[in-house]
Parts: sequence; C-alpha cells; structure tokens
Amino acid sequence: MDQEIINLYDEYTHSNLSRKSFISRLAKITGSVAIAMTVIPMLENNYAAAKTIEDANIITEDVTYPALNGDMKGFMAKPKGKKKLGTVMVIHENRGLNPHIKEVAKRVAAAGYIALAVDALSPFGGTPVNEEEARGLFAKIDAAKNLQNFLDGLTYLRKLAEGNGKTAVLGFCWGGGMVNDLAVNDPKLKAAVSYYGRQAKAEDTAKIKASLMLHYGGLDTRINVGIPAFEAALIANKVKHQIFIYPEVNHAFNNDSSPTRYNEAAAKIAWERTLNLLAKKIK
Repeated sequence: MDQEIINLYDEYTHSNLSRKSFISRLAKITGSVAIAMTVIPMLENNYAAAKTIEDANIITEDVTYPALNGDMKGFMAKPKGKKKLGTVMVIHENRGLNPHIKEVAKRVAAAGYIALAVDALSPFGGTPVNEEEARGLFAKIDAAKNLQNFLDGLTYLRKLAEGNGKTAVLGFCWGGGMVNDLAVNDPKLKAAVSYYGRQAKAEDTAKIKASLMLHYGGLDTRINVGIPAFEAALIANKVKHQIFIYPEVNHAFNNDSSPTRYNEAAAKIAWERTLNLLAKKIK
C-alpha cells in the first residue's frame, strides 16, 4: 500500500485528527471518498485474520488486581501446572486490551512464562468494543494514576504463588512508551522490551536498572526521531540496552491483525530476540 496512506493512518491513530478529517484527506490521496472507504478496512485491525494459539497446556482467565486508584482488569495466560515462572506484563497499544494483545499474552505463556495483559482503560469500565470509543478514552487517562496502576500490577505479579518474583514488561506503541516509563520508575524490573514506543526522557535514564530491548520500524519517522537522544543518554548512563531498527518496515510491524503494516520477517526476528532476553533475565 502507498506509504503516504500508511503515514496518514498512523497520524490518525496517534493524534486528535477526527475520523471525518481522516476520510477527507484519504479521499484526496485515493481520488474519491468511495475508494477511500474501500481502503479503510485494509488499514484497520482484522482480528479474525490474525494467528491464534490453541494450546491445551495454556490456562487463560480474566483477572482483577488491587491498585492504589481502584481495581484493575487484566487478561492472564500461563502454562498449566507449572510453578516458579518468570512473569511478564504485556501492555497494549492505544486501542486498549484487544484480541491481538491477548494473543501476545498467550504467546508469552507458550514460551513458559506467566503473562498479564493489563487493561489501562479499567478506570473507565474497561476497553470498549468500539475502537473509536477506546481511542477517545486514552485522552482522558490521568498519567500519574495510570503509571501507578501499572506499577501496582508489577507488585501483583511479584506476589503470585506460581511466579519466581522476577518481572519483565513488554509493550507495543502506547504500551511501548509505558515500558520505558516503568523501566524508569521500577528498579526491580529485570527486563523491559519496547516495540515502537515513545522514549523516556533523557534525564530520567539514569534511574533505569532493567535491561532494555528497543524495537523500531525503519519507516516509523514519528517515533524514530527520539532514538538518538535516548540512545546517547542510555550510553552515558551505562544502561544495558539493545536497539534494533528493522529497515523498510512500519510502525506496528508486529501486529498481525494489521495487514498493511505487519511484517512477518521482522516480527519473527524481533520476537526471537525478545524471548532470548526474557530467558536470560527472568527464568
């Protein structure tokens, strides 16, 4: 698909651009509103087309954990009958806890860990089915309370009877930014893996104790502009980190429910690297 269209969709999903304005601008690129309306389904998530894990050895359940600002909802996936496992918090994109992120949690469980995908929209009753509605709710999130909600989730994971007390975080897009925030604010974290996420402030990097792994799409100019300053700060503060930039792939390249941006080859390599770090840090 034309990169101009993908860039416009990226702007739409990460800004206050209204759907009406998005369609109007898309129509100018494609030539008509009618053509634009046929393109939109190719851009939006299609969960039915994505890969799913069916494994009888994985237990999944909806959970609630206590947080300072009120109970938080989440989706947990874990191997059946195993104990002393590393725990991984999975953090969603700016569409909330959707089927794709639940599948990611199941993939983490299939690799031998306890995965908890937290619903950041719990204070609003949870992620709504309508993704446009979910998108609007993110603008209403209180940043300080949201951070505390996730920190409380890590405390919850460390206390699980089946866990080994070691925690990691794994996030995508909005969740990738949260990964960096948690790395700054939780010195107990062993590993933090961010996929195409907003970088932490350079002046905060000295607080990071976790090993960082940062995955970026080469075409993701919006996010990538922050890499040089962040990398320089990580080096200056001697923070253990790995940065991987995958050429000619877009933001959300790991999301197989987003067919126009998903890149199977890059996603596979990034996932292997992610699992290698988890094995070193939380097993």
